[in-house]
Amino acid sequence: MQKLKRILLIVPTEMTRTPAFDRAQALACATGASLHMVAFDYVQALAVAGLFDHEAMTRAREGYLQVHRHWLEQQARFAGGQVTSEVVWAKASPGHVLDYVNDFHADLVVKDIHHVPALGRAFHQPLDWRLLRECEAHFHLVTEARHPNPLKILVAIDLSHLEELTQGVNEQVLELASTLAASCGARLHLLSISNWSVVGDTSTSVSTLSLNESLRDAVNDAQEEAFEVLASRYGIDGHRRHLLTGIPHAVIERFAQQNEFDIVVLGASHARGGDMFIGSTAERLLNHPPCSLLVVQPLA
Repeated sequence: MQKLKRILLIVPTEMTRTPAFDRAQALACATGASLHMVAFDYVQALAVAGLFDHEAMTRAREGYLQVHRHWLEQQARFAGGQVTSEVVWAKASPGHVLDYVNDFHADLVVKDIHHVPALGRAFHQPLDWRLLRECEAHFHLVTEARHPNPLKILVAIDLSHLEELTQGVNEQVLELASTLAASCGARLHLLSISNWSVVGDTSTSVSTLSLNESLRDAVNDAQEEAFEVLASRYGIDGHRRHLLTGIPHAVIERFAQQNEFDIVVLGASHARGGDMFIGSTAERLLNHPPCSLLVVQPLA
């Protein structure tokens, strides 16, 4: 079973306690992992003032940061356990945050989800999308912390790649989800969307309904058998196994909402022979998250 040792919480610049605080602290307490809180803070006016009086700017900046550090240290003391905190004088730009995250080498990065309208995404790449695509650690985006210690976890696996039905990313997703469920005492459910498959050398899933009947039946049978194997391997009972049909992101969103899951766990994808990208299912769920999302990065 995978063990979490280091959790990194990306704190909003504003000194406000958000759902990600409660979720990160609950997971750290449940798993025994250390928790580090980091906030990025930068005031343009102070930076400009430093051009005229560097010493005065340094004193003003230090005084400003000390207030932020003190507030964050209070949150760390409230959490208890192995909790540290840090305020970094830098803009919370995707580049700065991503560099810090990957240099920290956390097992799990936790952050509040930030909704960006479609028009905004068309003109710049939001931080959440950048982290989903380039963060080297598993990434947990929190929508709310109604249950800081999650009670129901949904694992959405992808059985479209026939050569990796019971291994690879699916197993890594289940390993992490099982760790969280066991540590938190949560109920673990398994979901797969059938009627989708990767055929030949393509890198995207196609509907098996477009295949000839004999091939379609063979693919569906293989996927169902793999689903049962994985569910049995991780001790998931029959009433917590869900094999549904439809468009993956739409089915996951609807099913997670209807059944009030606290977290949906799914895997990231990588393009073969090209740039890394997050799977379309995860990205579309990020547009309209039914609950908190945990994206598992494949091991190198």
